Amino acid sequence: MDKRVLENILTDQKEELELKRSLHFCERKEEDEIDLESTQAQVIIGVRRSGKSTLCYNALTKKNIKFVYVNFDDERLIRLTSEDLNDVLEVLYKINGDFNYFFIDEIQNIEEWYLFVNRLLRRGMHIIITGSNAKLLSGELASHLTGRHHSIALYPFSFAEYCDFHNIDKNSQSTKAIANRRAAFDNFLKQGGFPELQMIKNHQGYINELVNNILERDIVQRFNIRHTATFQQLAHHLLNMAPSIVAHPTLQETFELKSQHTTKNYLNYLKQTYLLIGIHKYSSKSRVRLIEEKVYPVDVALMNNREDAFVGENLGWRLETLVFLELIRKYKVTGHDIYYYRERGGECDFVVCLGRKVIVLVQVSYDITSPKTLKRELAGLILAAKKTGCQNLLLITDNVNTDILHNGYNIAVRPAFDYFLQRF
Repeated sequence: MDKRVLENILTDQKEELELKRSLHFCERKEEDEIDLESTQAQVIIGVRRSGKSTLCYNALTKKNIKFVYVNFDDERLIRLTSEDLNDVLEVLYKINGDFNYFFIDEIQNIEEWYLFVNRLLRRGMHIIITGSNAKLLSGELASHLTGRHHSIALYPFSFAEYCDFHNIDKNSQSTKAIANRRAAFDNFLKQGGFPELQMIKNHQGYINELVNNILERDIVQRFNIRHTATFQQLAHHLLNMAPSIVAHPTLQETFELKSQHTTKNYLNYLKQTYLLIGIHKYSSKSRVRLIEEKVYPVDVALMNNREDAFVGENLGWRLETLVFLELIRKYKVTGHDIYYYRERGGECDFVVCLGRKVIVLVQVSYDITSPKTLKRELAGLILAAKKTGCQNLLLITDNVNTDILHNGYNIAVRPAFDYFLQRF
């Protein structure tokens, strides 16, 4: 690319970044995970439009760090190759002067980008990278930047962040404040946490565009999928069915795929781009944990804000999905694993483990006013407790706050809007 054209594009991006200085952004707890003093590349991964760029911008500006910025998701840079990256660096020095911090957005669009990053790291440059393709970043970073990267996963807003964005009081115990939090959670349960979605009215249009971009740009083009329509139908089917256990033979038959290997590849692509997140069955046997995977959407907005979606107002599925995402945020960063429990006689939604030790069992039920429903949920919890030896049992529901002694087990029943704002 002509350097004059490149200079024009990078100057435009610099001016766009400057416009953000007058804006206020919601703080994300993942900002604290970014080590700006590290000699390792700080890599922020996650689904498109989860706020990765804003997270990095906040972390850098709060510490008054001078940095330069390039967004490779700019259509004007689509034909750049790895051979052009040194020209990018040269132009950045020309328009910014000397710098030691380089913030790079969606760098996976450039082939062999890691060679460029490796060279900058050897020179002592501090690198902050974002990307929307988990396999690309984790796989290629592990292979080519061994020991030189720190990965941080970012998801759409949690309920606490949703409250901050909408100026909802998270702490007051006044009747009004509690009512406001409950109302906010009802909205969050239906709307989801994509940051930009909070500011627009056309939710379906936004989510349709987002999903189509991920399917087409991040998966179909990158992995050279030939049967595009079949893949997209399968993707929407899984989003419609989630949360659900994936039956590869059934998917293969339904979509007339050549093999279960193809089915598994398609599912992995959806997980690699964070449209879906997988969870395995709990067992003391490793081989059992590898089968019967259950998948969840990365945000409840994906469950119904799409054409031909039919999850609709299934509040139970939506609450279960939000609880799963909250468990990921609270426990994954500290090295915990999350499973589901399912045996003859009962199910427990989530089993949180640290190594071989089960830390907490979590059951989710939106409405437990029916004695039959409550009995079923408690039975699943207690069955899992007996099998795992865990005594820390939690039932999350819409609005019940109590403690139950059942069959010798103490079970904490908590309303979702309170649980999501607890500090751990």
